[in-house]
Amino acid sequence: MYGIINKSIESLVVEKFGLDKWEIIKSKSGINVDFFLSNEAYDDEITYKLVSTIATEMNITVHDVMVTFGEYWVTKTTHQKYESLMNAGGQNLKEFLINLPGFHNRIMLLYPKLTPPEFKIGKIEDDNIEMLYYSKRNALQPFVIGLFQGLGKMFNTKVEVKHIDGIHNGLDHDVYNVKWQK
Repeated sequence: MYGIINKSIESLVVEKFGLDKWEIIKSKSGINVDFFLSNEAYDDEITYKLVSTIATEMNITVHDVMVTFGEYWVTKTTHQKYESLMNAGGQNLKEFLINLPGFHNRIMLLYPKLTPPEFKIGKIEDDNIEMLYYSKRNALQPFVIGLFQGLGKMFNTKVEVKHIDGIHNGLDHDVYNVKWQK
């Protein structure tokens, strides 16, 4: 994963718990990196170790860390780093989700070594949409839930996100239902 992911995890921890807590987490994770470079690719294992250590240190589940990070990624990181891309995604949550499949194509222009996930649209209804998520990384399902929840916050829209089905049942993708209040 690119360093921007790890930098964002660091920012989340520092913002919520302070620099001292981040230093403890970094030390306990065994990660020997002084600082992460946003445009540098790092082994995925570094990110997974950081998340696992945060969960242990904060006495919460890895699932909860990933959901929280997904929300943070949308509400903080993307607005700071990709504001124009986010603003071009749509005028409301439904539009943004419909346009989401093309989002990573634009991000790849910034990060050419990126191995992005792919979103596809399933069923669309008045108050919900089925999103199909394809990724080579099999541990990010809770992060995706957080992304959708963060998008709800971005559009001031109450959302309910359900992970319907996925690779745990032999599919080659995960299926989410994102429901919003009209």
